[in-house]
Formats: sequence, structure tokens, C-alpha cells
Amino acid sequence: MTSTPSPVEPAKCNDMTEVRAGVDAVDAQLVELLAVRFAYMDAAARIKVQRAAVRDEARKQQVLAHVQKAAREAGIPVEVVADLWERLVEGSIAYELEKWDAVRA
Repeated sequence: MTSTPSPVEPAKCNDMTEVRAGVDAVDAQLVELLAVRFAYMDAAARIKVQRAAVRDEARKQQVLAHVQKAAREAGIPVEVVADLWERLVEGSIAYELEKWDAVRA
């Protein structure tokens, strides 16, 4: 059995094959992390007593502010990260609402 070599660090990439392999590896890690995040949405749906508690605008704003600060500190485009997280949070809320309903069906 052969193992997949670790991707080359971005600063050491010499061709697009290395860049693409690195991006693919990061994408796979992001999907794994998203699966964990959605597992927390499953837990939230199980724990929250009231359906109305699923949408918590104050918490949403807190999450968005946190990731914007983290993006700024990481030196990556804050607006892009904010847009991604807006979609992620809204998708998470929709997912949690479905799970909330399913748990109580």
C-alpha cells in the first residue's frame, strides 16, 4: 500500500501540480472540519428546548466578528471570509432547524 505524500508547503511550490495538490489536501481537511462543525449543530438541535432558540442573532454576530478578527490577524481577505461565514452560519441554522424538527418528529 502506498501512502499519499504530504503536499509541498505553499512557499516551496514550483509548479501548478504542487499547488493543486496542496489545495486539494486543504479542501479535504476543511470538509473534515465542517463535518465536525455540523456534528455540533446536531448536538445543538438535540439540546435546545425551543425551536426559536436555533436562530440566535446575537451569537451569529459574535461568530462573524470573531472570524473577521481572525482573518484580519491571519492577513487574509476579511470580506471573503465574512461572506463565507455568513453562508456557513445561515446553512448551519437551516441544517439545525431540520435536525431540531427531526429529533422531535
